[in-house]
Amino acid sequence: MKRLISCYSSDFNNMTRADFKQSILASEGRTIMAETVVTATPLLEGITNAEVMASFGADLIVLNEYDVFEKSIVGFPSSENPIEQIKKLCGRPIGINLEPVDEEAEILDIKVPLSKGRKASREAFIEAENQGIDFIMLTGNPSTGVTNIAIKQAIQVARENFSGLLFAGKMHGAGVSEKIVNIEELIAFVKLGADGVLIPSVGTVPGLSEVEAHEAVVAIKQMDGLVIHTIGTSQESADEATIREFGISNKRVGGDIHHIGDAGYGRMPLPENIMQLGITVRGKRHTYFRMASSVRR
Repeated sequence: MKRLISCYSSDFNNMTRADFKQSILASEGRTIMAETVVTATPLLEGITNAEVMASFGADLIVLNEYDVFEKSIVGFPSSENPIEQIKKLCGRPIGINLEPVDEEAEILDIKVPLSKGRKASREAFIEAENQGIDFIMLTGNPSTGVTNIAIKQAIQVARENFSGLLFAGKMHGAGVSEKIVNIEELIAFVKLGADGVLIPSVGTVPGLSEVEAHEAVVAIKQMDGLVIHTIGTSQESADEATIREFGISNKRVGGDIHHIGDAGYGRMPLPENIMQLGITVRGKRHTYFRMASSVRR
């Protein structure tokens, strides 16, 4: 099995869930995941944000606010299966967020309502499977009311209806007052069937230390789970020095995937920040390889 950072586009075509997970592990903490909001006008006219992110070095692409029933991506031609088309254009594994909303949760802010196709449900997981989505993030956007209890319930449903990689956890509070990095809860996610968990990058949420984050990583690694370090607090639009600091901190903490969120211009990370994160955690050799590799390879 090739490590993901050495894969060409064609290598992703026939990867099983186990192959995909192993290729990430084999990359030893050098995988970059970039996220974009598909309901916003793209950064550049005539090209999707997914293609821009891929060209600046992202290994994995996340489409946030993608409704699996509506199948709409702003700035992209209507298609019966836009996921299939985006894969061909980017040559990268494509994932989406589905949100396990807890309708009983007390929201700290004004609650943001979600369409049926953005919520974690059996029907949504089946549709994601049918569209060939490679991985799902069970997480929450701001003020949506996603809780750890709802995430655990969603994992069980997802594992019965979706064959791709499954990641679970929170990048921030999602409008709910509960501990974000709760080791017992993260362990429970993996026990229930998640392939990996989300842990905020140190410096993105108040009070999280490298020691605490490392303890969580060690616990998940002991269960053969993957760890995604997330930048989901709009700091993806900060300066490159800040992004560099996140990347080096993530390496010290010990996770597998470096996520960079969607809050820059055009509702994607600043392109130079994607490249900076890549150079920080894997050097120019692997970053330029990913940027220059043709989707026809």
